[in-house]
Amino acid sequence: MTLNDALTDVNAKARGALPPEIFEVLEADRRRATGTKFAEAGDKIEDFTLPGADGTLVSLSHLVADGPAVLVFYRGQWCPYCNLTLRTYQQELLPELTARNVTLAAISPQKPDGPFADLEFPVLSDVGSTVARGLGLSYPVSAPVREAMQTLGTDLEQFNGTWELVHPAVVVVDQDRALRFVDVHPDFVTRTEPAEILKSL
Repeated sequence: MTLNDALTDVNAKARGALPPEIFEVLEADRRRATGTKFAEAGDKIEDFTLPGADGTLVSLSHLVADGPAVLVFYRGQWCPYCNLTLRTYQQELLPELTARNVTLAAISPQKPDGPFADLEFPVLSDVGSTVARGLGLSYPVSAPVREAMQTLGTDLEQFNGTWELVHPAVVVVDQDRALRFVDVHPDFVTRTEPAEILKSL
């Protein structure tokens, strides 16, 4: 089963578990047209320093010190699609990247909230979405989606400090901070397959 097959299964279970009116709002959000210009391969990313889930500061220059880095932008720990994706990358991608001397790190707009117990790569907090915004990934949550999320008990203002989210994305950054691969998913149920990331390297 591919990662996206597993994510489709999660979404099918959500359809059965959520009130229909809530699910339809979230489904409509998946299908929206963004009209946003995302960063592209060949662009440069500014150096940054972000806190890890345990408060430790990590810079991009540190992540690419010994080779390229794979940066995974995700919505937050409250997102089941994100959690499945990160754990899949842990299992299927991290060993391959380690063998190639490539660093893996995940970045979300969520406030530092303690480490993922079972992840062995940095999980960084881009509070205010400064890094994500520079790549065109950040966007404000619409009023209907905000209301639906609040109904489900997900208060982004509490988790992130603002009602702003990021499009899930994977970028590969070389040691000169140039983007060598960019894959953005405005449809938050879909993600970059591990094989695609390895192929990009």
